[in-house]
Amino acid sequence: MPRLGVNIDHVATVRQARGVAYPDPVTAAAVIELAGADGIVCHLREDRRHIQDRDLKLLREVIQTRLNLEMAATEEMVRIALAIKPDIVTLVPEKREELTTEGGLDVIKSFHSLKKAIHRLKKGGIPVSLFIDPSGDQIKASEGVEANAIEIHTGHYCEAKTIAHADEELKKILDAVGEAKHRNLRIAAGHGLNYVNIKRIAEIKDIEELNIGHSIIARAVLVGLDRAVREMIALIK
Repeated sequence: MPRLGVNIDHVATVRQARGVAYPDPVTAAAVIELAGADGIVCHLREDRRHIQDRDLKLLREVIQTRLNLEMAATEEMVRIALAIKPDIVTLVPEKREELTTEGGLDVIKSFHSLKKAIHRLKKGGIPVSLFIDPSGDQIKASEGVEANAIEIHTGHYCEAKTIAHADEELKKILDAVGEAKHRNLRIAAGHGLNYVNIKRIAEIKDIEELNIGHSIIARAVLVGLDRAVREMIALIK
């Protein structure tokens, strides 16, 4: 069964909408762990639109499971990661105008800068995953920059409007999983996964971790955070 990492960015989004102290993503992380999740994911963005530096520092202190820090491969973020020491860093593309991460990293285009950032992070004792589209060329490049792992972008599968389109996107994911396994990269998946579309992804044998945020936090608004996490774990099982 894949591990479940829960992204808490949207808890911070609600807080930042009013500029108040609640809801606190650090408190949310504790509830999520108690509900049985295997890790906490947060994205410290350049514009600090949701998670703040204070959150990251406290999360590192209180998390009992695994802290996955999503970030852009910038000088500022590499310095922060080396100081905070998350259990893993996931490098993601980042544009100021986007609502959320829109697609995978172009590892081929950013090969040399990514390799340099990855070398610094790994030298600091932090394993590195790359958030990429399900593409054989991107996986090959991920091996080339010496990443430890990849996270396959599942957004196109999740957004498919027809069964045929979903099947087509699922095949790309399956092919990517096979390629990554062949290259000895550890495999996670995420983006757009919810209580309806999770089943087929959770059944893929070599995916070790599923990182899910928006759908769990959205459900938590209606049924509570503990229940929302437990229901997702049950579906993954």
